[in-house]
Amino acid sequence: MRRKVKNRNIVGPDFVYNSQKLEKFINYIMWSGKKETARKVMYAAFDTIKEKTGNPNPLEIFDTAMKNAGPLTEVRSKRIGGANYQVPREVKPDRRLALAMRWIRDAARSKKGQPMHLKLADELIAASKNEGSAIKKKEDTHRMADANKAFAHFAW
Repeated sequence: MRRKVKNRNIVGPDFVYNSQKLEKFINYIMWSGKKETARKVMYAAFDTIKEKTGNPNPLEIFDTAMKNAGPLTEVRSKRIGGANYQVPREVKPDRRLALAMRWIRDAARSKKGQPMHLKLADELIAASKNEGSAIKKKEDTHRMADANKAFAHFAW
């Protein structure tokens, strides 16, 4: 069994919007330690969101997208009597946020033919409207959990 994580690195707020969530998402976007590049991509995406939605505060759209893309339930594999069962479990809030960030980032990266800031802005806007690839991934996760409800009594 895994031990509890004691020393989590608490990320400080970002400079422009003073949001811890946004700084954590910038860390998710970052590749090869290039944080300044990730910041430029994120702030350019926020400028694009301002233009496309007409909302002067893109942080609202970002928060809505994170809330919408995070799954409420997921399946975890559990071995019982020589068989593996997919047991549906509720997702903790910190994992919910981590999954939402990862799915939005991966959905933006998987698109082709545009700069990253445009792809990221499109995906955040879509997620805030309950559309897009990240939301599809969340719905697939929920569907799998619903299909395996029969094994919920194995939850630990």
